[in-house]
Amino acid sequence: MLDNSDAFIALPGGIGILVENFQIVPWAQLNIHHKPIGLLNVDGFFNKLLSFLDQAREENFIPHSARQIFIFASTAEEMIDKLEDFVYKPDPVTAQIDWSKGNNSKKRKLDLSLHL
Repeated sequence: MLDNSDAFIALPGGIGILVENFQIVPWAQLNIHHKPIGLLNVDGFFNKLLSFLDQAREENFIPHSARQIFIFASTAEEMIDKLEDFVYKPDPVTAQIDWSKGNNSKKRKLDLSLHL
């Protein structure tokens, strides 16, 4: 899905829609992709989710950059316009991480040994 898409758009739906969209948000935060994530807010369906994200941002549970990952629009035309205008704004910390495929030389090994 990630390699074959230019953007992600969620329509009103159930848990599966939210799970799939919230799965790709950390990928954007970790600089794995630079693609917009849109929520088509038909008849205000995602209003409470938007309020939740804003509150989580205000209370410093999520960074501003994470909140900016989402694009909200009420109509398909508005969504297309916003997707076309989307400019990726990398987080200065995670932008330094290289998740390139085949870049095994930079993988770190974790020391999981128990020291008593």
